[in-house]
Amino acid sequence: MRMRTLTIATMAMLTGLTGTLQISLSAQGGPPRQAAEGINVSWLKAGGVKTVLYNWANHMGMLRELEEHDRIATLEYLGTGTIDVNGQPCKLTKYRAEINYQMQGMRADFACTLPNGQNHEEIQVVGGQYAWNEVGGPGAGLVPGRGTAVPMMNAYIERAIHLWSVPQGAVKAAVMGAENTEVGTEGGKTVVTYPIPGVLGARAKAVLISGPLEGVCRRNCAERIEVRQGDVVTEFTYSNYADYNDPGEQLDAFFPGRIIEKRGTQTILDLTVTRTNMANYYIVVPVPPDVRNAAPAARPK
Repeated sequence: MRMRTLTIATMAMLTGLTGTLQISLSAQGGPPRQAAEGINVSWLKAGGVKTVLYNWANHMGMLRELEEHDRIATLEYLGTGTIDVNGQPCKLTKYRAEINYQMQGMRADFACTLPNGQNHEEIQVVGGQYAWNEVGGPGAGLVPGRGTAVPMMNAYIERAIHLWSVPQGAVKAAVMGAENTEVGTEGGKTVVTYPIPGVLGARAKAVLISGPLEGVCRRNCAERIEVRQGDVVTEFTYSNYADYNDPGEQLDAFFPGRIIEKRGTQTILDLTVTRTNMANYYIVVPVPPDVRNAAPAARPK
């Protein structure tokens, strides 16, 4: 697989994932403590869980430079399709998701049209151990008089699950899971199970594609991720992996072109991806003071 070096002008590129997250991999034969900047081929290629995670990250184009570190620190994707709004399918007129794995945050900014013709707009955010909506534009509530941040802690679990079930986030979460990450097979396909960071009792099962080695993500990339948290099951299905970055900025960094998210039998999101940006451009999701003061943080796992 071709691995072109990313030339990034942001601090995110220099640090990878945040150094405040620490994972222990001593049980797998890795270093006793490893910053969650990601995956380092020097210890990950050895075998078993390490080999599976290495192949997963490698086939998505996450490993960069001669040392093959995971350098996907931020991620943006845009698309069209439908999203669930109060139990109704809402046809998207705008969908932009921004993720920062350094700050452990995600912003989904969308607008859509309900079956009755009513327009709906919403900016859903999860950052650290908080969830909120931004009313008035991205970053609302950070500066007095510029929008409002509405605490949405009842949505924290589902948003955190989404953050760590996006394929790139899933690899990172599986690495952070260390000895709690397991690999097996089901129906002849490799299965990776790992805990969802920050969500007590939530465990994900990623089923990896088992096709031929040739081609983009025809093997070792996630085709389905199922997350169980109590009695709630959320399922993500992924297909049509490709490099959706701008034609002049192709990175050999791959993302699914179709994302379907379901909770039970209800479709939460059916998205056809039109563009991505994986060049680690500037994304921030700081927790507004009103959110931090209004609701207690979710207890991390």
